[in-house]
Amino acid sequence: MTTHALGSDSKEKVAIFVDVQNVYYTTRQAFGRHFDYNAFWARFAANREVVVANAYAVERGDPRQRQFQAILRGIGFEVKLKPYIQRRDGSAKGDWDVGIALDAMEAAPLVDRVVLVSGDGDFDLLVERMRERHGVAVEVVGVERLTADSLIRVASHFVPIDEALLL
Repeated sequence: MTTHALGSDSKEKVAIFVDVQNVYYTTRQAFGRHFDYNAFWARFAANREVVVANAYAVERGDPRQRQFQAILRGIGFEVKLKPYIQRRDGSAKGDWDVGIALDAMEAAPLVDRVVLVSGDGDFDLLVERMRERHGVAVEVVGVERLTADSLIRVASHFVPIDEALLL
């Protein structure tokens, strides 16, 4: 396992990946409130060198959503969009899991820490692999009661979303 040495004057390098749909629905379900991206950035990017900061969202084309995306960009995120697909059977698709996994695996060797904002248990294998193969610390941020136990277990550190991270 490799570890990334920090010089006395260098900041910890971090990559941040936010599953916007997951965080939106889980904070709304658990608290009836929205996630505070500014508070999140202040806490997780402060005194760190942000190498990558991606927010993954679904494009529905409405003006309020575009305004939200502009706010995310203003904070420092690169917003990655995927079209919202409504299937004939009424179900919908707009899943970024593979995109997040690919970007995170590419970033892991370049940073000291990965911050993943999602409670999706599909990411447990990704977190485990990044830690094993790249020796990187992986912080998972999610709504505790709606985050998969398997994801909490494999994280280097789990940070529950609480009042400090809500609007």
